[in-house]
Amino acid sequence: MTGWVPTTCMRCAVGCGHLQRGADLGNGVDSVRGNADHPTNRGLACQRGVSETADPDGTFLTRPLVRRDGELVPTTWDVAVGKVTEAMRTACERDPDSIGVLGSGQQTNEAAYALGKAARGAIGTRHYDANTTLCMSSAVAAYYDAFGSDAPPCSYEDIPAAESHVVWGANPAVAHPVLFRWVTDSARDGELIVVDPVETDSAEAADVHVQPDPGADLTLARAVLAHVVETGRVDEAFVDAHTEGFAAACEDLPEVEAACEAAGVERSDVEALADALDAKTLLYWGMGVNQSTRGTATAGALIDLCLATGNLGEGTGPFSLTGQANSMGTRVCSSKGGWPGMCDYDDPTARARVAEAWGVDVERLPDDSGPGPVGMFADVGESIEVLWTVATNPAAGLPDADDAAAKLDDVFLVAQDAFHTETVEYADVVLPAATWGESEGTTTNMERAVSRVRAVTDLPAGVRTDLDIIATVANGVHSGTFDRHPEPEAVFEEMTALTAGTPADCSGLSYERLDDVGAVRWPAPDAETSVAYRYRDGDGWTFETVSENAQFSTGAPDDDLPEPTSDAYPLTLTTGRESDGYNTGVRSRGGDTAVPTVRANPADASDGDRVSVETRRGSAAAVVATDPAVPAGVVWLSIHHPATNRLTLPAVDPRSAEPNYKQCATRLVPRTDGADAVETSGAGAASEVSD
Repeated sequence: MTGWVPTTCMRCAVGCGHLQRGADLGNGVDSVRGNADHPTNRGLACQRGVSETADPDGTFLTRPLVRRDGELVPTTWDVAVGKVTEAMRTACERDPDSIGVLGSGQQTNEAAYALGKAARGAIGTRHYDANTTLCMSSAVAAYYDAFGSDAPPCSYEDIPAAESHVVWGANPAVAHPVLFRWVTDSARDGELIVVDPVETDSAEAADVHVQPDPGADLTLARAVLAHVVETGRVDEAFVDAHTEGFAAACEDLPEVEAACEAAGVERSDVEALADALDAKTLLYWGMGVNQSTRGTATAGALIDLCLATGNLGEGTGPFSLTGQANSMGTRVCSSKGGWPGMCDYDDPTARARVAEAWGVDVERLPDDSGPGPVGMFADVGESIEVLWTVATNPAAGLPDADDAAAKLDDVFLVAQDAFHTETVEYADVVLPAATWGESEGTTTNMERAVSRVRAVTDLPAGVRTDLDIIATVANGVHSGTFDRHPEPEAVFEEMTALTAGTPADCSGLSYERLDDVGAVRWPAPDAETSVAYRYRDGDGWTFETVSENAQFSTGAPDDDLPEPTSDAYPLTLTTGRESDGYNTGVRSRGGDTAVPTVRANPADASDGDRVSVETRRGSAAAVVATDPAVPAGVVWLSIHHPATNRLTLPAVDPRSAEPNYKQCATRLVPRTDGADAVETSGAGAASEVSD
């Protein structure tokens, strides 16, 4: 058995330091525990992060596979990579945009950077994105609008200093247990308010639970701002000195009583939220806000609440809770929505710097950042002829997943993953990748802290690291893009050098520094600096906007929800996390495809009912678990089950391209077939009563 090796947990984005130990015989991780010396978590660790690292339930991919006569069969790496590069070179010669690339927040910084270099530089395609857009892009857009740069201004250091905590559209008790412990510890001497339509585990721990209707978060947030203004709670000194646009944001604020009725809340709920903002407040939000056609506007409205009440500074601020382990790192370095360092995609200086570093003509770089994952899949099988997915599972994870999966039959699909996923079933070539405990590199958590990821076991025979696979494919398309087998540290140095002088400057980071101190927050422009609270300029503020002032959002009125309930579909479907689930559940459910449990209020169904959950896109067999925590008129499904996204809606936020996962119209229909496996249909709506 190996000695204990320090690393960073790759389950969620808290970024806990772990110690791991390799198995006595063969490959694999024998045991994992929290690292008491790591500055992020000081030894705390959640059980799911430990167990999914040491003993994931998924089926490992152990050899390259190619499709022959309709079946996936084992092959050699040379054959597999040869087929991939031949298909990509042929497509690229016709049109680089005929190749789509979809990455992930589960890659290391080095692999994410390399995939962006491969997609934007070696291939030159606009059809490149990552599944992080499916969870975080609305928060990203709102941060850019307000501060001129992405990512929270605050950090974990502010949690114990806060006097009140408002958790909006998030369930950190389940999604981020270690962070939630810090929040509840701090709230013992203050207050915790949770805003969520469902009484989640986080809501059960709260002093106040506010339950808006699904999709009504923007209405509620603007009602709170209206009440803050009406009751004279605006921090006028801060607003006048450090912000712009407050008057415009107030021009069309709603009448509070009418907004409360529209949001499905009581006036006392609005008053409780306004009262909380009188104290030093951290306002956290998650997927319940972001995953909406109103996501950017709602995230912007939450930032507005912080700005208007002066809740910016130590112990306060707007704090988006990131879903995937390295969503932040993907945003900083992967070139999916901006160049490394979060530089604007159309910035000619940034483009020239990237082209020079990559050794390509600037004209080779695409003209825009692309349409997002949902928009990309609209072109799969049409203008997109080749699709390369890396550590992601769009056949189960995209909204309206039946339609997304059907498109995979019409494209040359390259699936690169550590586990056998639903997407692998459609692949023409499968490239088996290393998983946690087998890879070297770095990751970036939700408070902007970069830390090391280390291998504790040798690679299994037949498996290669993400970085090595990406480099090999990229070199096959455009010779010389990478060294033959690039070292993670050399890629990290190339990546951080490109961020010098940018809003997300990581040029002062090195493996040696990270090994020494454990974790460093960006901006880190030199070997000593690690910024805790961003935009601080002495006692004042300097934001990354043109005027160097923070910007209020436009305060645009609500648009209609994309799919309200109707007589034919009288219930609202919402989705959320289970405590034992991870992303599309590949690591946690393994090969289990038993029917999902649909949680419903006793007023809408009976416990144990066997039903079909039906939307306009399809149906899924399910078993009802009645739960008064779910309000009447709402049903709840886990995001981790492969059937769930057969039902969800592909409508997206017009600013962020993030899908509207959290709200669509549905109905429960009794079934008598006795099925005990997933039953889904993409054509369920065709024979149903129309509205």
